[in-house]
Amino acid sequence: MLKIENVTKYYGNFLAVDDLTFEVKPGEIFGLLGVNGAGKTTTFRMINGLLDKTKGSITLDGKPIDYTVTDQIGFLTEERSLLTKLTVKEQVIYYGILKGMDEKTILERLDYWLERFHVLEYKERKIKELSKGNQQKVQFITAIINEPKLLILDEPFSGLDPINVQMFMDVIRDLKAKGTSIIFSSHRMEHVEMFCEKLVVLVHGKSVLSGELKQIKKEYRKKNIHVIAEDVDVEALKKVEGVLDVTVNETEMIVKIKSDENASDVFNFIKKCKEVSKFVVEDATLNEIFLEKVGVTYEN
Repeated sequence: MLKIENVTKYYGNFLAVDDLTFEVKPGEIFGLLGVNGAGKTTTFRMINGLLDKTKGSITLDGKPIDYTVTDQIGFLTEERSLLTKLTVKEQVIYYGILKGMDEKTILERLDYWLERFHVLEYKERKIKELSKGNQQKVQFITAIINEPKLLILDEPFSGLDPINVQMFMDVIRDLKAKGTSIIFSSHRMEHVEMFCEKLVVLVHGKSVLSGELKQIKKEYRKKNIHVIAEDVDVEALKKVEGVLDVTVNETEMIVKIKSDENASDVFNFIKKCKEVSKFVVEDATLNEIFLEKVGVTYEN
């Protein structure tokens, strides 16, 4: 289990991470979120032992993270970190040896992952000859070749089409099922909602929102009602008690309300309209919660 306890990091007088605490259990996918400059990259580098913390503690299975522990960590960085003049095989061998692996084991695992990602034919190709999506697959393989206890994924779906995103998702779920602790970071909130059981949102290095995703959404009282109906007077609907906003798109109408207590008033209004075929009350999206929490904090 990864434990981050009261971790603070200063660069000179600049406070990059402010008293951060969270833990990631085996087989758990944890979301570390924030806008650019929020402190995510600094946190990742401290976890990997690449940066010293100013104070606090970071442990993996009860041990402080140093070079005896980092071989158990995999890190997929947001930026490309591949040596483009090497072949795929040479690149993965290089990273595997850095993680203390023997070449025979590296090559056995490499063949498995290349086949799983449908890029076995690129094994002897140079990195620079691959598409961005295939380079991302190779970078992912370098992060998991050592079968890490802890895997950090920073924007893992960058440069991928929907088919390959699904392929990555399947692998991530398999790793979770095998007990890997996973930290997932993305600006795509819908991806976070698909994976993460718990999360922390950082603003200026400080946690402004944390906990289980289900509980966070439950405590955020605002709801969305998805409606399909004919002849809806939108302006009149906006005046119904508790309605915050009404958005009409090509397929449906979305009514934002203060809380689920206002849903009955909206229903009583909508049921008078013609051909009502949909009325569904849902929790606000994580994207909405994120924007409100981060936006309010930055305004203060």
